[in-house]
Amino acid sequence: MKVILQQDIRGKGKKGQMIEVSDGYARNYMLPRKLAIEATADNVNTMRMTDKAQQEKRQREREEAFAISKKMADLVVIVRCKGGGAGRLFGSVTTQEIADSLKKQTGIDLDKRKIVLEEQIKTVGDYKVKCKLGYEINAELKLKVEEL
Repeated sequence: MKVILQQDIRGKGKKGQMIEVSDGYARNYMLPRKLAIEATADNVNTMRMTDKAQQEKRQREREEAFAISKKMADLVVIVRCKGGGAGRLFGSVTTQEIADSLKKQTGIDLDKRKIVLEEQIKTVGDYKVKCKLGYEINAELKLKVEEL
């Protein structure tokens, strides 16, 4: 019997995949537990439409990430932190502070987990920060740290 999986099942397949299983396994285990649905013509068509919509969504998100990387190539974001004089800061600059400054200055909303700091920023100066935008697209952001 052909079924369409509703969730990932170890050793069988991933969600949305159509697989062939024995009739008893499908009727007695998968269908009652809502792990799969029978692969009727209507359900197969729905599955294909869902796959197409997901591919379009991934493509759109990839294009948005590429556009953001283009914008970030020539941006300089200024982060102001409290300092103790002589170019030293109290604490260090966090990825959340960088994300907040980026949003405030340019309107680009970037999650703090996508910003990668090679080392902690504890002094005033110019830095380059790597941003992972997803879909293997990375951007380099120029960061200028100033003392309040």
